[in-house]
Amino acid sequence: MARIELLDEVQMDAVNRYSGLDYAHRPTLFLEFHGSPTGVEEQAGRMAEICAEHGGGDFNWTTDAEERNRLWQARHDAAYAAIALRPGCSVFATDVCVPISNLAQCILETKKDLAKSRLTAPIVGHVGDGNFHTAMLIGPDEREADLAAAHEINRRVVARALALDGTCTGEHGVGMGKMEFLADEHGAGWEVMADIKRALDPLNIMNPGKMVRV
Repeated sequence: MARIELLDEVQMDAVNRYSGLDYAHRPTLFLEFHGSPTGVEEQAGRMAEICAEHGGGDFNWTTDAEERNRLWQARHDAAYAAIALRPGCSVFATDVCVPISNLAQCILETKKDLAKSRLTAPIVGHVGDGNFHTAMLIGPDEREADLAAAHEINRRVVARALALDGTCTGEHGVGMGKMEFLADEHGAGWEVMADIKRALDPLNIMNPGKMVRV
């Protein structure tokens, strides 16, 4: 197994519209297998059995390079496809990671939050390692209201991920946007890091304003 990508039903709809595809509008896993032809066939067959055992839909796979590239290009264009759902919008992305055993719970509860909100927000995820993103679309005409809703959902997503033994950032990093969550995630360890920062950089000239406030 080389890649496991999740696109929820909202993102699948966006991908279909943007890339001219006709996939079902339901949560979909995109999988890639590496190995010998026999090994790949065996892995794909076993995955089809697992999907069927757990109520999954149709399992389609191909070794044709052109078809494979077309499929993955649709995944790579997911951000552009999401933006096209609401022309002129910008994207406020969440980025959390949880143990795979808690991933389904985290995503399903996040989708409940999104359903109650004012926002359109497709979900994509690099779910092989428990990482997923919501792409909350912020419109130009109702920007302040949309941003307020996005920040509230982001706080709920991060709190949920931490409660499920996860982290506030799966891959996008902390920077300035996630600093407020580090104390909850790391406790006293974060204060130690801040002390080290002050000791090594008393003038606060190395990457100022990131990770810890000085």
